[in-house]
Amino acid sequence: MDQETFLIITLAVLAAIAVAGIGWVLAGLKKSPVDKRMAQMSSGNTRTKRAARNLETESGNRRKQVEDTLSELERRQKEEKAKLTLRLRLDRAGSKMEEKSFYILSAVLGFLVLGISLLFGAPPAASVLGSFAAGFGLPRWIVNFMITRRQKAFTEEFANSVDVIVRGIKSGLPVNDCLRIIATESSEPVRGEFAELVESLKLGISMSQALSRIFERMPLAEVNFFMIVMVIQQQTGGNLSEALGNLSKVLRDRKKMRGKIQAMSQEAKSSAAIIGALPPGVMAMITFTSPEYMSLLYTTTTGTLIIAGGLRWMFIGILVMRKMINFQF
Repeated sequence: MDQETFLIITLAVLAAIAVAGIGWVLAGLKKSPVDKRMAQMSSGNTRTKRAARNLETESGNRRKQVEDTLSELERRQKEEKAKLTLRLRLDRAGSKMEEKSFYILSAVLGFLVLGISLLFGAPPAASVLGSFAAGFGLPRWIVNFMITRRQKAFTEEFANSVDVIVRGIKSGLPVNDCLRIIATESSEPVRGEFAELVESLKLGISMSQALSRIFERMPLAEVNFFMIVMVIQQQTGGNLSEALGNLSKVLRDRKKMRGKIQAMSQEAKSSAAIIGALPPGVMAMITFTSPEYMSLLYTTTTGTLIIAGGLRWMFIGILVMRKMINFQF
């Protein structure tokens, strides 16, 4: 075999090897339908996992933000409870009286009762105790009574006000316009509180701070729920009309539950009133018909101790029955 023939054979073998190598590579790159489907499923699973991971991260961040918001609200409420002043009590009662005027009226009432007691010959110790009760206890009891009455009126109207916001948002009105409608159309004390809220928002105060001021003046669970819903929606977003609609349903259910409790406890209240009125009523009747028979109860030390013990036990019984028929929910 000459050199030229050997060179041609060598080139032909190398060309065949190159063609076979190229074919093998191309056959390896061409995937079967099953391989393509498996690759697509693997890619889809990867994207799904990535989306789920992102959603979980976003949900965790929102949950953490909500927890931080709730913690901040609880901290503010504890601080507000710690600084309960006479001015705040008067604001809760809806009174514009100054603190100085309240103290002056309390002192005048106390000295007036003291003077009347001494004028009618009451013992000095009893006169001092009566003066203290009239000057210190009675005015504060009146303020607490006004606070309770105002809070009850606010609770009766508040659910309707929340419904106004829900309908306004569903019809396309901004939240501030809905609050302005409540501040002008609702009845007191809701109208006054929301008027303060609207004025605070006009001055540039944030929604959370303005709602915190309402909660200071009206420390009710319903106001706390409303404040939490508004603050969380403002910070994290969401469907405000749906959230407030659920809140309105909760408020109405609480109102129904409160009415049901009052109806079921009315029998106990009537029994307590009758039982509590019997001893003083019988004592007054016997004193009127037979004063000599009852005089020992008023003129002797033993009779005085009996009266004091009876009043003490009646007071304890009234407190126990009041505790039994009052529910916190």
